[in-house]
Amino acid sequence: MTMGEGAARTDVSALRKEAQAYFALAVKAADPGLALFYALEAAPFPDTPGFADGGGRQIVIAVGKAAVPMVAEAMRHLRPDADIILVTNYENAAALPEGFDRVRVFASGHPVPDENGLRAGEAVIAALRGAGAGDRVIALISGGGSALLPAPVEGVSLADKAEVNRLLLSGGLEITQMNLIRQNLSQLKGGGMLRLAAPAPVSAWILSDVIGDDLRTIASGPTVAPLGGRAEARAILAGAGLWERLPASVQTHLSAPDDSGAPPTAALNMLIGSNRKSVEAVRDAAGATALLADVALEGDVGAAAKIILSAAEKAPAGSCLIWGGETTVTLRGDGKGGRNQELALRVALMGERLAGRDWVFLSGGTDGRDGPTEAAGGLVDGGSAARMRARGDPEALLANNDSNKALAASDDLLITGASGTNVADVQILLIG
Repeated sequence: MTMGEGAARTDVSALRKEAQAYFALAVKAADPGLALFYALEAAPFPDTPGFADGGGRQIVIAVGKAAVPMVAEAMRHLRPDADIILVTNYENAAALPEGFDRVRVFASGHPVPDENGLRAGEAVIAALRGAGAGDRVIALISGGGSALLPAPVEGVSLADKAEVNRLLLSGGLEITQMNLIRQNLSQLKGGGMLRLAAPAPVSAWILSDVIGDDLRTIASGPTVAPLGGRAEARAILAGAGLWERLPASVQTHLSAPDDSGAPPTAALNMLIGSNRKSVEAVRDAAGATALLADVALEGDVGAAAKIILSAAEKAPAGSCLIWGGETTVTLRGDGKGGRNQELALRVALMGERLAGRDWVFLSGGTDGRDGPTEAAGGLVDGGSAARMRARGDPEALLANNDSNKALAASDDLLITGASGTNVADVQILLIG
C-alpha cells in the first residue's frame, strides 16, 4: 500500500503530517550525492592525457546550494591531486563532512551577493585562467550559484551588482529574465566559465532548480551559451520599470555593444536531477489518490493561489494534488517572507470559501529556505485564517508582504532546515 492509499483523511492533524511526509520525499528525491553517483556510473569524470608522465590536472569548480554533497560524492571518483573549489551558501557550508581538507571552500551570500562571494569568484576565475589544453575542467552546478558566485564585469562594483539583484528580486520578473540580466553583468555566467577555461575542455554535471530545465538559466548558465545580449536585458528592465533605478555603472555597461562573443567550444553538460523528479516521487507515494498538474506553478503568486483554490473546489474527497514550480512576488511593502510563504498565506485566506471540507496545503522550497527567513514555506489548513485573525489582521500583513508574521501567528510556518539541495518548489494539496 502506498502512503496515501487507505487513509481515512478525516483528521486535519493527520493530513498535515501526511503533507510533510510527502514533502520530505520530494526533497529526498533530489539528493545531490545519489544523483551524481548514478550519473557517474554512466559517464565518469574525464581524466587527463599523460597523467602518469606529469600531464594535465583535474580542475573542479562546484557552485550552488548542493555543492557540498556533490563534492563529497565527487571525491570518491576524482584523482587525489584534483584541484577543487567549492562555493555554497553559509547554511550548507556549516556542516562539512570529514575529508574536505583538500577542498578550497567558500561560503557566500544568497540571495544577495556579498564580499565572500566576490572572493570566491576571483578564485574561480584565477583557476580557470590557469587551465591549459592538457587539463580537464569539471563543473558541479546547482541552484543558487548565480548569487553565490558574483564576478562583476569591469566597471561594475559588487555593491552595484547587489543593488541590481535587489531590484530584480522585487520587480516581479521571471527567473529566466533575471538570469539573462545577471549574465550580462558577469564574467562567469552565460558561458563565462568556458571562455575563461579555454583551451581546456569543460564537462558539467547539473542539478536543475528551474522548471523546464533550461541549462542557460540554472545558476545563470556558466557552461552554456547566454540567454541573450545587452539589448534584451535593456528591454526587460525597461518593460519592468527598473531601468531608471539601476546604478549608473550598470546602465553604462548595458548600453554598450555586446562584446563577449560565443563560448569558444561547447561543454559536455549532463542534467542529473530536477523538480520533475521530486514531484513524481510524491505522486508515486500517494498512489491512486494523486494528481500531478500538467502545468508548473510559475508567474504571479496571486494567480497561482487562484489555480490552487479552483483545483481544490473541484477535487473529490481523498485527493492529493501536486504541483512543482517557482512563483514570483511583487514587493509592495517592507514585510518579511518568501514566495512559498505568501502562496500559503493567500491559499489560507482564499480557502475560507471551502467551508465544510477538510484540507491542507503545503508550499515549500526544496532547499529548506524561503526568502530571507528560516522557513522553507508554509503549511496551512481550513482553520489557519481564523487562527491568524485571532492574533492580528492577515490581510494587512499580506498587503505589506509580511507572510512570515502571518504564518507564525497561526503556527503554520514550514521549518525544515537547510536541505543541501535545490530543485525549486513543491506544492501539495490534500483533500479530506
